[in-house]
Amino acid sequence: MAKILLAEDDNNLGTLLTDYLTAKDYYVLHIADGQEALDRFRNESFDLCLLDIMLPSLDGINLAKKIRKIEKDIPIIFLTAKSLEQDKIEGFTAGADDYITKPFSMEELLYRLEAILRRTRLHTDDDADAYQLGMFTFHPLNQVLESEKGSRKLTTKESELLKLLCKNKNEVLERNYALRTIWVDDNYFNARSMDVYITKLRKYLREDQSITILNVHGKGYKLLCE
Repeated sequence: MAKILLAEDDNNLGTLLTDYLTAKDYYVLHIADGQEALDRFRNESFDLCLLDIMLPSLDGINLAKKIRKIEKDIPIIFLTAKSLEQDKIEGFTAGADDYITKPFSMEELLYRLEAILRRTRLHTDDDADAYQLGMFTFHPLNQVLESEKGSRKLTTKESELLKLLCKNKNEVLERNYALRTIWVDDNYFNARSMDVYITKLRKYLREDQSITILNVHGKGYKLLCE
């Protein structure tokens, strides 16, 4: 039974979500205050966070950032009435795995939640234990990128995206394929989120000038590495 932290200050919606997800065999802890939700996260173990953005004491964006500092790989879904493009980009930049605009259907929420949990738990047998990228060694199971200068723990999405690039090294990784594999939906906002993660990976790998992640116009990305 997956354990979900639900931070939602609308008690009616919070109760509705709790009852619905409980009926679907999830354990849900509903908290109406951002700071209280952070305190509970520090002291308990959760499998996924559902966060409203407009929360008292500590808003959802800053709550997500603080949660990411505690546990980099925890899946986070924002539930919010804020639907502007910039709001969604801010949410993904803060570390969200998905962003659902109110009002939404319970079935859609359940679909997205289950898809994210499947991805975070799935390790296929054909994955290599390690990929060599110039001066770097990438360990996908541990989500670690290391070199002689040190190691970096990657987030789940960073690791999944780098793994797809490694599997298609020196070949084009189709943009829509990556979106459907990692984000489930290849919509515009998920595509913008993926662009953010590509930028992060370029930053991590820039110490080795023999490694390049190219944009292939109209197609996707290509990881070039000897």
